[in-house]
Amino acid sequence: MNADDFRRIALSLEGAEESSHMGAPDFRVQGKIFATLASQHQGYGNLKLTLEQQADFVRELPGVFLPIPGGWGKMGMTQIRLAAASEDVLTGALRTAWQLRLNKNTETKRKRSSRRRA
Repeated sequence: MNADDFRRIALSLEGAEESSHMGAPDFRVQGKIFATLASQHQGYGNLKLTLEQQADFVRELPGVFLPIPGGWGKMGMTQIRLAAASEDVLTGALRTAWQLRLNKNTETKRKRSSRRRA
């Protein structure tokens, strides 16, 4: 897999759009980022996951997934080695990040709505 495959798969997810964050391509659903290609020059795609999801991916495929170094990785941001990933693995990882973002968007909307009613 490569950056073009990452982009193709990310954009195949319902409602996904490509944008830019700090000069790097990112992928959003409902205006919120779920993945980026900020590290594509190093052969990585980046995924926004929970710490639990990150741990599961790294444990299952340590040659493919790793936490982003530093504080971002401690918040669940995860790199995927594109050349080491199969299409199924990349699709599953992007779908996981996309679904997490959708769930968070829904949760945020619910909280805002309940605050307005209070």
